Amino acid sequence: MKNYDIAKILHEIAIYEEIKGEEKFKPRAYERAAMYIGSLDNDLETLYRKTEGEEEGYGIKALMELPGIGKSIAHTLEEIITTGKSQYHQELKKQIPVDVTTLASMEGIGPKTVKVLYEKLGIANIEDLEKAAKEKRIRNVPGFGEKSEQQILKGIEFFKKTYGDRRFVLGFIFNTLEDILQSLKKLDVVEKAELAGSARRMKETIGDIDILAVSSEPDKVMDFFTSLPEVVYVHTKGITKSMIRLNSGIDCDLRIVPQQSFGAALQYFTGSKQHNVVLRTIALHRGYKLNEYGLYDKTNKKIAGREEEDIYSKLGLAWVPPEIREDKGEIQAAIDDHLPKLIDYNSLKGDLQVHTNWTDGNNSIIEMAQAARKIGLEYIAITDHSKTLQIAHGLSKEKLQKQKKEIEKVNDQLMNEKNIRTRVLWGVELEILKDGSLDLENGILSEFDIVGAAIHSHFSLSKQEQTKRIISAMYNSKVDILFHPTCRIIQERQALDIDMDKIINIATQTNTILEVNASPLRLDLHDEYIRLAIENGCKLSIDSDAHDISHIRFLKFGIAQARRGWAEEKDIVNTLPLKKLLKLLK
Repeated sequence: MKNYDIAKILHEIAIYEEIKGEEKFKPRAYERAAMYIGSLDNDLETLYRKTEGEEEGYGIKALMELPGIGKSIAHTLEEIITTGKSQYHQELKKQIPVDVTTLASMEGIGPKTVKVLYEKLGIANIEDLEKAAKEKRIRNVPGFGEKSEQQILKGIEFFKKTYGDRRFVLGFIFNTLEDILQSLKKLDVVEKAELAGSARRMKETIGDIDILAVSSEPDKVMDFFTSLPEVVYVHTKGITKSMIRLNSGIDCDLRIVPQQSFGAALQYFTGSKQHNVVLRTIALHRGYKLNEYGLYDKTNKKIAGREEEDIYSKLGLAWVPPEIREDKGEIQAAIDDHLPKLIDYNSLKGDLQVHTNWTDGNNSIIEMAQAARKIGLEYIAITDHSKTLQIAHGLSKEKLQKQKKEIEKVNDQLMNEKNIRTRVLWGVELEILKDGSLDLENGILSEFDIVGAAIHSHFSLSKQEQTKRIISAMYNSKVDILFHPTCRIIQERQALDIDMDKIINIATQTNTILEVNASPLRLDLHDEYIRLAIENGCKLSIDSDAHDISHIRFLKFGIAQARRGWAEEKDIVNTLPLKKLLKLLK
């Protein structure tokens, strides 16, 4: 089984455990394990099977050596890897026959709410929930009312809008599609293979996977493709096109195209649809015809098709990076040769939001620093939570001072290590309270290298109240960055109802940096707000929000999000060397 599928089972066990409410820390342990495994670069099953033969029982020992994986969860993982399921998970599903993944993912519905609604009204799925809410039966359940019933209906509407076309979070499916692509590229009979579709455009979520390949022996390629271990169903199998369903539930298409048409096909199947419509219109105005096979002149002679860049060049355009092919001004910019020089995927010099096991992270300060050093970062900011966020074990002033001393020790240790020297900054993720005040006073805030502020509560305030709350925090001279500004969680929680025009304006006035949070479930800011911020001269940071050493890799998704918002290197503060960054901060 792939990491994605294993993590899904652990996530459901975590929800069931919270519904049961018998053990306080068990749900959190399973959820942290699910998050860790879901973000692992290496295949968990491969790790287990590679080591189990070296000595008896070593496979499970290797699992127990992973951060946050204790003996009990390791045995659960072993069972899932070897049998494809967890008996305990199956028993929990029988005890509580509820679609917990769907119900608990909706805004306003937590595990405890799922339990109450099941026990009182027999609600087991979203259809039951919607029916009960529309029939006004939920308001009669103790602890609920008319207002909460209306919030549930809004949550259902948001869920249907989000999940209606069955989309998958890119950051959690990316390893799978990369594995498939690389396995195809390694075949002797494959001359070339590339991702297309929304995955190539690095959209936040994708509906399916599109892969293009060139091969003189397509039958062998299709045999290999339809026999991949991840395949659970073959929709179609042909010489030029096959479609499979993976065990994660996502469909994957492979098309074999001629070498002389590969560039045209890549452009066509990358999209977006609107971008392609405009390109075809331009071609028609020039007397050409453009399709997935190539660009043709009036005599039906192919004048471009082998390389994607040639399609744009023959139409009088500069090549457009895939991330901004959304028909939002990029084509005119390409005609005028005024496309932005998008930030490169290797441009970041630091990460300004990192969490450790001092609060709700899995790893120590030194482990996070070493993980950052491995990918070439020059600095990271440890920004564990402040005291108010108790659910994340927020730190008091006294504990923060102890952490400062620990960071000083780590920096001394890092200075003595070879290769790239990574500096650790002492930071904090402050709570913006309901009235806009912060949960630490300016006296201690002035001691930090970097100060971030964020909202983790009171999401349902009015637009005016929520906007005023955020602006109040930005006016504090000690706040450097507004972390995950709109608080959205993709497919789970809508963005705050706030006046982004006003917030961007105030951020520019106060020199407050707005974060592009790279966590696959956040990707906050949205690309349209990134572009608006840049147009208004607002500075941005791209941060992993890492809670584990494996989360540092999320930075590439934040960079992709920034590119989708037309960001250049100069717009992102953590592309700066450390000395220049520290001068820029408030």
